[in-house]
Amino acid sequence: MAELESLETAAEHERILREIESTDTACIGPTLRSVYDGEEHGRFMEKLDARIKNHDREIEKMCNFHYQGFVDSITELLKVRGEAQKLKSQVTETNHKLQVDGKELLISMEELKQCRMQQRNIATTVDKLNLCLPVLEMYTKLREQMKTKRHYPALKTLEHLEHTYLPLVSHYRFCKIMADNIPKLREEIKEVSMSDLKDFLESIRKHSDKIGETAMKQAQLQRNLDSIVSQHPKVVIGKKAKKDGASPEVNGMSPMSEQDSGILDVEDDEDDEEVPGAQDLVDFSPVYRCLHIYSVLGARETFENYYRKQRRKQARLVLQPPSNMHETLDGYRKYFNQIVGFFVVEDHILHTTQGLVNQAYIDELWEMALSKTIAALRTHSSYCSDPNLVLDLKNLIVHFADTLQGYGFPVNQLFDMLLEVRDQYSEILLKKWSGVFRNILDSDNYSPIPVTDEEVYKKIVGQFPFQDMELEKQSFPKKFPFSEFVPKVYNQIKEFIYACLKFSEDLHLSSTEVDDMIRKSTNLLLTRTLNNCLQSVIKRKNIGLTELVQIIINTTHLEISCKFLEEFITNITNVLPETVHTTKLYGLTTFKDARHAAEEEIYTNLNQKIDQFLQLADYDWMATEPHSRASDYLLDLIAFLHSTFAVFTHLPGKVAQTACMSACKHLSTSLMQLLLEAEVKQITLGALQQFNLDVKECERFARSGPVPGFQEDTLQLAFINLRQLLDLFIQWDWSTYLADYGQPTCKYLRVNPTTALILLEKISRVMKDTSRRNNVFAQFRKNERDKQKLIDTVAKQLRSLINSQQS
Repeated sequence: MAELESLETAAEHERILREIESTDTACIGPTLRSVYDGEEHGRFMEKLDARIKNHDREIEKMCNFHYQGFVDSITELLKVRGEAQKLKSQVTETNHKLQVDGKELLISMEELKQCRMQQRNIATTVDKLNLCLPVLEMYTKLREQMKTKRHYPALKTLEHLEHTYLPLVSHYRFCKIMADNIPKLREEIKEVSMSDLKDFLESIRKHSDKIGETAMKQAQLQRNLDSIVSQHPKVVIGKKAKKDGASPEVNGMSPMSEQDSGILDVEDDEDDEEVPGAQDLVDFSPVYRCLHIYSVLGARETFENYYRKQRRKQARLVLQPPSNMHETLDGYRKYFNQIVGFFVVEDHILHTTQGLVNQAYIDELWEMALSKTIAALRTHSSYCSDPNLVLDLKNLIVHFADTLQGYGFPVNQLFDMLLEVRDQYSEILLKKWSGVFRNILDSDNYSPIPVTDEEVYKKIVGQFPFQDMELEKQSFPKKFPFSEFVPKVYNQIKEFIYACLKFSEDLHLSSTEVDDMIRKSTNLLLTRTLNNCLQSVIKRKNIGLTELVQIIINTTHLEISCKFLEEFITNITNVLPETVHTTKLYGLTTFKDARHAAEEEIYTNLNQKIDQFLQLADYDWMATEPHSRASDYLLDLIAFLHSTFAVFTHLPGKVAQTACMSACKHLSTSLMQLLLEAEVKQITLGALQQFNLDVKECERFARSGPVPGFQEDTLQLAFINLRQLLDLFIQWDWSTYLADYGQPTCKYLRVNPTTALILLEKISRVMKDTSRRNNVFAQFRKNERDKQKLIDTVAKQLRSLINSQQS
């Protein structure tokens, strides 16, 4: 076993020795390590020494084999050494000579070297400067542009500087400073451009009214020119009402101008033939530049949101009307100018920028503006009481609407609102004309208009449509049947129609709508305003019968004139009365109602006059004998009635007849009340005969025909109740009355038993008192007793009749 291990160790040592002989010296460490890791390193050292001695013997053999050649080489080398020494001396000498001779050349070469080096440095410097100078020039240009507020070119310069020039010289320190400063410069450009935009917005806000005023002037001029062209198509217009291309559309994100300004200085031009365009007054370049700058900087959305937000705020300020706007037309005009100016600017921005504002944004603002404007106009116009101011306001609103419509804004709601203002205008006109009518009616003398010559006659006929062949044939002087208020009222109605027509102009209404509006307003004027004025005059306390009669005559002629008013309206609206849905003038009822009220007032007035005369009645109810004639108060009353009914000759026959019949009935009833008055306890037959004389005078008046048109004794029938009652008592015909009572052929058919009983009791009381005073004469007492007995019998029978009627 020990022999086997010895053989293996010897083989391993052999292998290690071969590796040492064949392996690179640097890699021998691991091999030796394996020797020392083992336990037989002593034996290995012995083998190593044996191997070294072996190699030394081989080296020695090899040297012995080559020794003669080595000796020969040494011999030859010694010979060469001498020659080398000679050559060395020669070289040293040659070198010394060369050094001496080339010293100047070396100096020149050194100088040339320095020159070449400087030349190379200069070329390098020039090249580097050629790279740096454009950067410095661009930076200088950038600073100059920013100093002169040319922000958009400065932004372009900044882009070139950053992306084109600075990368070429980025390793220089000053370029690093520039590169670090670029974000600050961009932010500075943004801030400055935004500041310019704010200045622009502030300037626009302050000058919106000026812009709007110019736009409305321009629209008015265009409208006038269109009217001229429509009337004279061949007319050549030499000057444009609106300058074309005043602010050309921006393409490719390039600014309109390099100067920052908001409103250009344009003096007011009084020459209406050449009005500058509204957009000509505004320099929009700050908006365009700021938009382009923010777009290039990637912040377009931020800019759009800011612009829209600020303009919305300005819109709310513009749409807020001043509190005293309704006081003058200038207040409304300034309000409209501001609104027009605002939307003219927005419309221009819409069409000259690519999406800064869009149609939806404009529509939203316009909807808000419409609602707020209409609400403001409704509120403030309600304070107006002057029709001229309302009419001027209407024209201003139409001008305002037409101007904005020319820019493409829908304005139908404004015209709808004008229809509301039209109703208000109509109410104001009605109120104004109420005062006009009252002044006319109060200042009228209620007497027929006297005419002294043909000129005055034609003048009045020219003012009022009146034709009367009989009046024309009469010689001068003569009188019209109506008073002065008739032509005045007629002309004022026409003036009212003209005033209504003025409001309907330019409202884009059809002829039928205008005609309908005028007729409805005229109907209100007649049925409400004029009717109230007439009724007020008729109901006045101090109105006389003459005035009432004249009012009836006047209203009759005004009623006839309504057909001429129909024709007048037809002529100015060109709408035939036969047209479907055409409103008719129903003002005829006004004059009929006025006449009816005047007639009732005449009847009431006559009755009051009769009552005033009856208050003067002073009957001696205890008189034994009547006077020779009727009472004075009644004669005066009859004279008054004669004179009054003489005035009624111009009244319609039915009115005069009704008034006369009413007066006679009222007189008959009042006289009957005098007989039956409870305060009159006793009535003598003498007093009754005097009363009979008064009644006969009334019957004589009725027979005289104070008013023509009554048939036979129709008017006397008003006194039939009195006549039958007086005949019954004066003739003392009780047998006939009691026998025929209730029969249609009864002679005293109109005598009521109750009335007869009351009067009989009053006469009975007188007879009883007389019998007591005359008891001296027995014969008289017997006659009185018989008559009293008869009276008692008649009174008993009358009571029986009354009871039978009640049952």
